[in-house]
Amino acid sequence: MTTNPTLTDLARKATEARSRPTYGHDALITCDRLVRVFTTDGVEVQALQGLDLLVREGELLALVGASGSGKSTLMNILAGLDTPTAGAARVAGHDLLTMTAKDRLAYRRRTVGFVWQQTSRNLLPYLTAAQNITLPIQLSGSRTPRRAHTERALELLELLEVADCRNRRPHQMSGGQQQRVAIAVALANSPSVLLADEPTGELDSHTAEQIFAAFRTANEQLGTTIVIVTHDQAVAGEVRRTVAIRDGRTSTEVLRRSQVDATTGHETLVAREYAMLDRAGRLQLPKEYTEALGMRDRVALELEPDHIGVWPDDSDRD
Repeated sequence: MTTNPTLTDLARKATEARSRPTYGHDALITCDRLVRVFTTDGVEVQALQGLDLLVREGELLALVGASGSGKSTLMNILAGLDTPTAGAARVAGHDLLTMTAKDRLAYRRRTVGFVWQQTSRNLLPYLTAAQNITLPIQLSGSRTPRRAHTERALELLELLEVADCRNRRPHQMSGGQQQRVAIAVALANSPSVLLADEPTGELDSHTAEQIFAAFRTANEQLGTTIVIVTHDQAVAGEVRRTVAIRDGRTSTEVLRRSQVDATTGHETLVAREYAMLDRAGRLQLPKEYTEALGMRDRVALELEPDHIGVWPDDSDRD
């Protein structure tokens, strides 16, 4: 015999539901089933297909994926340069779906910093390095004295080891120096998040290492949360967390943790790869795994006490 719930029962359940923490409530960046659809010549293309992502405050994270996977679309949304079609996206308490144009402009000036791949897009050619850094401070409406703006610029140039470029214009600097100054420009207003889209794509490997060292310095000494889109596996291998995007969704994640050898006392990084389980219960198995076992279309599942077994489809053997 079943009984209908009383008003007291319903009220209690509603209270419990409200008290449960929301998805990503403690994350600095939250993407919840994020969708972005583009329409070109009447044809719809889904760049993001229900992407989930959480980034904690203080993380240094790399996003990797093939061309067309949705990496740059995601970065443009997080930077406030594009608007999602559906889902939820929050950065440092800002709802990216409901912001007005005025809110979005203030968000780009104060909450996020952005570094482009093309060095020419990051710096104004007729300004010196120091002037490029002070410009976003002035545009943010800061009421601090100009002297403080200059001091901030010099601090950042010193931190990123390009203090000798303070009075140089971009054409008087190397590509690596330009990108380090660009990072300083992005950090000028002490943003909550620094975003970088292929920041080492135009640089040689040695210079790329210097640029990544600058990002690491900003992360460790300033506490800035940094998300880098990169195809450079050397860069991706330097961070503690690498998230791969495939077909508009997060697919796998590599976590690197420090491990100390009990015998030698030496510290090494140990990497482990995980498949991402989204909120709908879906996961993308790594392509090399499925190809190795000839998995296509469907797989067999077995629930064990402490794990789920995934097996190639054997239904044609019955």
